[in-house]
Amino acid sequence: MLSHNQIKYINSLKIKKFRMQHQAFLVEGVKSVSELMSSHLKVLKVFAIPEWLDNNFKQIKNKNIEFTEITEEELIKVSDLSTPNQVLAIAEIPSVTFPKTEDLSGMMLALDGIRDPGNMGTMMRTADWFGIKSVICSTDSVDVYNPKVVQATMGSFCRMNVFYVNLPEFFKSLAPEIPVFGAMLEGPDISQKIFSRPGIILIGSESHGISGTLKPFINEPLHIPHFSGTPTAKHAESLNASIANGIICYEICKQLSKNNF
Repeated sequence: MLSHNQIKYINSLKIKKFRMQHQAFLVEGVKSVSELMSSHLKVLKVFAIPEWLDNNFKQIKNKNIEFTEITEEELIKVSDLSTPNQVLAIAEIPSVTFPKTEDLSGMMLALDGIRDPGNMGTMMRTADWFGIKSVICSTDSVDVYNPKVVQATMGSFCRMNVFYVNLPEFFKSLAPEIPVFGAMLEGPDISQKIFSRPGIILIGSESHGISGTLKPFINEPLHIPHFSGTPTAKHAESLNASIANGIICYEICKQLSKNNF
């Protein structure tokens, strides 16, 4: 049974200020909690209906995780989902140290002013699918531990290292030979481009695109062409940021995987 204090604590973690204060965040749903419990992240507490506890009791006991049995009605009171799904967990926010610039390697994703939680979560999930494990966010991007971001990642948050930095300063510190890929109207057709080494994929916000202060750092501009019939045919003004991210990740990672990067 949930106490008044537990309800208050769980609901407080939906707000960034209190997530930072308690260094904890919420994870909801069978799929996401399963990913959490199989990860390196520390699970502080589980609140679940009897059915879920019966199916997962062995794992909870082996990991010595504190748990509380609750009813579906109680889960609805604290859930951030439109359709609550059996279980809610509280996890500790991991401590991450940003690597030195010279130690950066492999493909990375840089997110500039991404404020939509669904877009952020989807881009992380996409990056995880293509083997990209480091995400560098501008300080005005949505918090990765926002419940809606966590939910949209569908468990990928467990495998990602996410850093919040001053992006202009970060790009200034990079060695000039590191590729910085960005979608630009005047860039070369992405399907015709040859990618020979890993770098950083820079994605801008849905409404503003890549910031003017960051565009000068893009040394590998890319253009995603549209296929809407004749050159004069009407078409969408732009792609959704997460869709553009998926196309870029696919094309670059496909080529690099063939070259054993």
